[in-house]
Amino acid sequence: MKLYIYDHCPFCVKARMIFGLKNLPVELIVMLNDDEETPKRLIGQKIAPILQKEDGSCMPESLDIVRFVDKLDGEPLLTGKTNPAINDWLRNVNGYVNKLLLPRIAQASFAEFATPEARSYFKNKKEASIGDFAELKQHANGLVKKISDDLRDLDKLIVKPNAVNGELSDDDIHLFPLLRSLTLVAGVTWPSRVAEYRDNMAKQTQVNLLSSIAV
Repeated sequence: MKLYIYDHCPFCVKARMIFGLKNLPVELIVMLNDDEETPKRLIGQKIAPILQKEDGSCMPESLDIVRFVDKLDGEPLLTGKTNPAINDWLRNVNGYVNKLLLPRIAQASFAEFATPEARSYFKNKKEASIGDFAELKQHANGLVKKISDDLRDLDKLIVKPNAVNGELSDDDIHLFPLLRSLTLVAGVTWPSRVAEYRDNMAKQTQVNLLSSIAV
């Protein structure tokens, strides 16, 4: 199977996670951010991730991909209960975190930005939706403090380092991609339980963290 992705994309990370958790081989294909032709050819619109199955058919939508792959062998892994407090925490953080992440993503060395045109495409699209990146960076210190405070709240919710609620569930699929994205932000304070969970999930899912290119 082939998985068409952007490396920075948290939705793509969700799809990548289930392959790592089940130790299933998949060919990762990183599309240039301004490549509209490839996704439109596969599914008729510019979106990621896209799973190309063994029979050549294609499937979009990260959670649909997760469900499909998890059930392939008849032994699903994501069987644990979800915790409404995790959903509430994510909703709160997702209300502001892109103002911190997107300006950094735009300047980081991701494969989808291998050409100046691809990087500009991303920057122009995102600035149109959340505002000027240079202006957002001026408020970055306050947002770094805010996410560090929120991570302390998350620390109290983590049951085990290999599954946020003690057993793998949809909460892990939603939570880890955000934590992985946050490793791109220099200066974030990581509480011990969150850091241990973050690192364990990276190993389990075989998805690299972004600390080496943090800005």
